[in-house]
Amino acid sequence: MYLYINPFANTDSCLTVWDWLCVLRLEQYSEAFRSEGLATLGQCRNLTPDQLERMGITLPGHQRRILASLNKTLGNSDTQSDTHSHLLQSERDQRLEEIGHAKVLQRERPVPIPCFVCLLLCIQSPSPWQDGGIDNQQGSFYLPNTGRLAPAPKDDSSQLAAVIKKGWLDKNPPQGVGELKFEVVTNNRTFIFRAESEGERNDWVTVLKDCSRGRYWRSTMNPSSPLTPDYQGYLELRGLRSKLYTVVASDKVFLYKTMEDYRLGVGITSIEMNVGNVKDTDRRGFDLTTPYRIFSFIAESEQLREQWVDAMREAIDEALSNSEVAERIWAEPSNSFCADCEAPKPEWAAINLCVVVCKRCAGEHRGLGPSISKVRSLKMDKNIWTEELIQVFLLLGNKQVNSFWAANVPPSEALTSSSCSEERRRFITNKYRQGKYRKYHPLYGNQRELDNALCINVQCSDVLETLSLIFCGADVNCPTGVASCPSALSLANAHSQPLQAELIRHNLNTELPRSEVGGGMEAVHYSPPPCVSYNGFLFKTASMARAITERKAREEFSRRWCTLNDCTFSYYESDKNSNPNGALKASEIVCLAVDAPEKHGYDSTFELYSESERLYLFGTDDPDSHKEWVKSIAKSFIPATAEPLLRLAFERIGRLKCKDGLNLQTSKVGWFALVGSTLHAYLEDSKGEEIHLRKLNELSIQQDNEVLVLVERGRTLYIEGERKLDFAGWCGAIQAAAGSGGDTLSQQQLTETDIPVIVHSCIGYITQCGLTSEGIYRKSGVNSRVAALCERFRRDARSLCLREGEHQVDDVSNTLKRFFRELEMGLFTAEDACTWLTTAAIQDESKKISQYQLLFSRLPRVNKATLQALINHLYCVQRFSELNQMNLHNLAIVFGPTLFQTDGKDFSAGRVIEDLIQHYTLIFEVDEQQLNKQLEEITVIIKVRETLNTNTEPGGHFICTVYLEEKKETAEQHVKIPGSMTAAELTCEVLDRRNILAKDKEYWSCWEVSDKEEMERPLHYQERVLPILHSFGTDSHLLIKKHPAMEMMMVYLASKVDASKHGIMKFREERSILGLGLSSGSFHDRYFILNSSSLRMYKEVRVRLTDLLSTNLTFSFSIVTFLHRLFTMFSVSLCLSEYLCCDIQSEMREWYATFLSIQYDGNVWPQNGLQQTRVSRVLPDTRHGNVSLIPLRGSENEMRNSVAAFSQDPLAVSEPTNHWD
Repeated sequence: MYLYINPFANTDSCLTVWDWLCVLRLEQYSEAFRSEGLATLGQCRNLTPDQLERMGITLPGHQRRILASLNKTLGNSDTQSDTHSHLLQSERDQRLEEIGHAKVLQRERPVPIPCFVCLLLCIQSPSPWQDGGIDNQQGSFYLPNTGRLAPAPKDDSSQLAAVIKKGWLDKNPPQGVGELKFEVVTNNRTFIFRAESEGERNDWVTVLKDCSRGRYWRSTMNPSSPLTPDYQGYLELRGLRSKLYTVVASDKVFLYKTMEDYRLGVGITSIEMNVGNVKDTDRRGFDLTTPYRIFSFIAESEQLREQWVDAMREAIDEALSNSEVAERIWAEPSNSFCADCEAPKPEWAAINLCVVVCKRCAGEHRGLGPSISKVRSLKMDKNIWTEELIQVFLLLGNKQVNSFWAANVPPSEALTSSSCSEERRRFITNKYRQGKYRKYHPLYGNQRELDNALCINVQCSDVLETLSLIFCGADVNCPTGVASCPSALSLANAHSQPLQAELIRHNLNTELPRSEVGGGMEAVHYSPPPCVSYNGFLFKTASMARAITERKAREEFSRRWCTLNDCTFSYYESDKNSNPNGALKASEIVCLAVDAPEKHGYDSTFELYSESERLYLFGTDDPDSHKEWVKSIAKSFIPATAEPLLRLAFERIGRLKCKDGLNLQTSKVGWFALVGSTLHAYLEDSKGEEIHLRKLNELSIQQDNEVLVLVERGRTLYIEGERKLDFAGWCGAIQAAAGSGGDTLSQQQLTETDIPVIVHSCIGYITQCGLTSEGIYRKSGVNSRVAALCERFRRDARSLCLREGEHQVDDVSNTLKRFFRELEMGLFTAEDACTWLTTAAIQDESKKISQYQLLFSRLPRVNKATLQALINHLYCVQRFSELNQMNLHNLAIVFGPTLFQTDGKDFSAGRVIEDLIQHYTLIFEVDEQQLNKQLEEITVIIKVRETLNTNTEPGGHFICTVYLEEKKETAEQHVKIPGSMTAAELTCEVLDRRNILAKDKEYWSCWEVSDKEEMERPLHYQERVLPILHSFGTDSHLLIKKHPAMEMMMVYLASKVDASKHGIMKFREERSILGLGLSSGSFHDRYFILNSSSLRMYKEVRVRLTDLLSTNLTFSFSIVTFLHRLFTMFSVSLCLSEYLCCDIQSEMREWYATFLSIQYDGNVWPQNGLQQTRVSRVLPDTRHGNVSLIPLRGSENEMRNSVAAFSQDPLAVSEPTNHWD
């Protein structure tokens, strides 16, 4: 029973905030008020909820308590009239007088009732019911639907009291025990109490008298308004068959006999809701269960029962809530969303599973039972949340934990915040009871290794690994074999790993997931995660969100103390600071790049790339410290499966996603290290491999710079850009490494047989087009064109394709000679070059050959392959010397000084080359049958070329018929076609003969038309006409007419950013039906991707089917359009015929324009118009336009005397002059 002594007085706004907060039981906020400069109650008059939020008072219940108190105490002080103030004061005086007349008497009563009495000091304002006529109301007074008390027309009446004295007394004691009784008389009632001893009775009497005299007013009273009731009204209490006036306020429930008692402050009891629990019993009844009693209430209706239950449950939440733990747990961003359904602000957690979940998912977790999921509240179970447990949840977070628990969740089974209870139950059961979606540990199924791994891992700080081991079957109670630490828990404690110990402690009796993986699990020995520690000073720039494109000066770096410990790289203001300025977990590092020396202001620098798309640059002037830092950081984030990468002198190392082989649907995680021109890779479930970047068939970036394509022989690797920042760095580094890295042979772009691409390309071109050229390798080319070819080969030899007509034979031959003359270290190497020269003087042929073989075997791999390829080529050249006049001696005199890089005065160099060519089959151990086959193929090539030239005039010209606009006799023109005439020149020639002036926006073109196939193809304006005539059939002709789509094609190309295109086209491969000469095959929709180097065809958008072309488009494509068809079609002519068609004309035009742009590097139409091409033919005649520096015919002595002149070859001079240039 509560006995309230209610003295009334004016509120004092000058009393301290501390006293006021003590009455509200919110003294923990006193520091927040003090920091805002609020010392007295009057200064708090205008506080608002937003101000309280900023002060750190975030709980809604606490905010309501403070604001209600201010409103009751200070709200009307400035607005009440003097009359109203006087009436209030009179009423308070009357109350004081009534309380002052209370008599303390000793009397006897017949009925003893033991009760707990609490004497409180209250401040009470006038009751809203005094003037409202509600004193005699027998029913309940309720709020509308809000569940809150409706605002009264005057000041509300309730109380908040400071406890003065409390204890147990007998109420209405029996007669005859008068010495221990005392009586309290008020104007309404008389209360008789009995104490257990005289001393206790005297204490109560003294305190009551002091209260009646106002002694405790200043010492205990605090100027505060009472708590505002959250809900109040009459409830029937089972057993008493009477209704009690019940008030729910904040975190308590107060019981009164009547509303009048509530108004007077005379209560029966109060219930602390932090120990209460509310449960529905029937339609109108519910139970409030406490440790000492169950209160069974009956509401007046079912609707009111629900409102009472809601109000009391809110009081329980208010009593139990403490948001401190929740706020700390939510500091880890992934913990702000439910681990199961991603609902925001989850307030529950499964402490053994290390997941934070929402209220609805927590209910399903409880259904699993405590042996599987130990569910605790973030706000109410404060005692369970030790500092170590909080740190475990902050360290892991829902994101990392779900990388284990939810590694394989099918999208169709994933939960959302709106999922129903049945879906939640099924998903949570599968996830935690069955372990259906977890990521299986490599040791799964091997109990001995799992237990061993757990004992090893608890000694370091990798808590996620321990979680994975435990829930994949490791026994947390397994013996460790260490007498002093018999369990994993004791091992963790012994090695100062409190977080590991906390996780194990909560899983000592956990029931593990039941599901099994199919198939046998191979036993794998456990390798513990690396434990790397290192510290020291480094210089750091501010972190960046974009790649570094310019040099960072020393002034942009700041000195920082850096530590690497427990897989966390941290940097501090100095070595004296305990709190880091920033930190990177090893799991967040995706790439480490080592910069070239002196790239930035400090001699040695390295870059760290994080998952959050940030770049960190660190530097030092100490190369040893730099090397140790790079080694330690790499070791901290590279997994054990890719550990061999750490032994490499890498320039860049990190994690990338990729696809290869036949499975292009799923990406794999790979660990890569770039060392020079070699990319080392460790992909999932595979051994390490090396990718020689300079030997790639293709290297390109596709699909909006998000995929890097590396094409090797028989394999294509797709590296995906998961994060733009580090992917851009990888692309740049790989492209640079794949290019020519220097002037030595090993630094060139190579073929699969280790021959430099420049050598392979030049030899191949000359074999096709130049073996019959008189004086090949002895005539000089045009120096500017030779220099341009050398530069293009140096920049990217793989992308340059030599074409007949566009490149001259002598230019290419001189490019090859210049490459060898300028080659660093030479073809024969600086160490052995002299030995090669002295070997030429050996008289015994057999000994000489043996010595050459020995020297050849000592050459480096690339030098060996290059020398053999070159000598093979020269052997073939001299075999056709009757056509090209380059016999053995001529070739030796040319290539001796070139390959040995001498001045030509010593004839030994020529003799070595002569020996190598003459004894080619013996020195290089060549299969003569294979060599003869090669010579036969060359003979066929020469005969074909001779056949093509049979119809030409003696001067190399060809007479043909050309038609203007249509094929008819009146449109015929007989034109002499020289070998160098282009399509544009032929067009101008025909237009001039007919006196037709080509106007602006009139795109006159030359077309190749096949009457039999009903096809036509526009020739590019730079395309040579003579080769087209040689390939003609009798049913083909040339036609000059306007290109109807050229203007629209030019507009389309001008709007494109890059020369590429992708989309759906119809595809058919031409196949002949034997015996009938008819074509077969139907068209199918295929997805195509066209870029500067290839046309790829996919059966579906994401599945690569085949490459139509993997070399340069300009070398292989012949595009024609079909006439008189119902649909638009064009064909791609390869070794077989493939036909592509589009549904509409505009699609075909766009594809055709893109093909043409790629074929001719964007040069689709003359920049200055067609008329300018009349004077563009300035190239020298390929048969007679070059001058030989060495006599083509003559005796051997005459040729050797010309060596001095050859040594002055303009190709070897830095600034030559040539009147042909």
